[in-house]
Amino acid sequence: MSKDSILIVEDDEDIVELLAFNLQSAGFATETARDGYEALAKARRTPPAGIILDLMLPGLDGFEVCKELKRDPKTAGAPIIMLTARGEEVDRIVGLELGADDYVVKPFSPRELILRLRAVLKRHAPDPEKRQVLARDGLSVDLAAHRVSLDGEEVALTATEFRLLAELFQSAGRVLTRDRLLNSVWGYEFEGYARTVDTHIRRLRQKLGHFCDMIETVRGVGYRFKE
Repeated sequence: MSKDSILIVEDDEDIVELLAFNLQSAGFATETARDGYEALAKARRTPPAGIILDLMLPGLDGFEVCKELKRDPKTAGAPIIMLTARGEEVDRIVGLELGADDYVVKPFSPRELILRLRAVLKRHAPDPEKRQVLARDGLSVDLAAHRVSLDGEEVALTATEFRLLAELFQSAGRVLTRDRLLNSVWGYEFEGYARTVDTHIRRLRQKLGHFCDMIETVRGVGYRFKE
C-alpha cells in the first residue's frame, strides 16, 4: 500500500465497490479486506495511510481489529474511521475510546465520508511550523516520526494517545479544557464525549510510568502539562 492508500475493511461487496470507486475518484489508492484477520494481516504487512473499518465483520469484529491495530506500534499511527449500522451512543464511545478517529453510521454519504477522511488525515499530518521534537527530563516526543521514548526506551502509544500527549506538551503550562482537547485531538465538540478525554488521559498516564505526574488534573477545568 502506498502512502495515499486506504484500507477498506468491509464484508458487504456492494459497499466495498462503492467505497473503492469514490475513494479512487478522489485520488486515493485502495486495498480491501473482507474480515478482521485479513485486515490485520494487510495492515501489518504495509501500514496504510488510513483505514475505513466496519464493525460487524466475520471472524474478528471491528472493535477487536481496532484494539489490535492500536496496540501494534507499526499500525498505531494509522487513523481509523469506523463505518457501521450500529449508531448507539455506547458503540460510538467504545469505538472512540479504543482509538478510532471518527465514526460514520450507515447509510452514509460517500462524499461526506471522504471529507471526514481528509480531515482525519490532515489532523495526523505533521505541522512544519511546530517543533518536531519535544524533550524534557528523559521524555522525548518526535512529532515527525510519531515516536515517544522514556529514558531512551520507545513507548507504544495509539495515534490518539500520541496526539493527546503532543497537544498537552506543546501547550506546557497552559490549562486545556476537555472541550479544547476534544476539538483538537478528536475533532469533536460534543459534550457527551468528555469522559473519552478522561479515559485516554488515564491510559496515557499508565504508559508514561514515572513521567505520569507531568500531566496535571485541574479539577473542574481540564488538564495541564507541567511547565
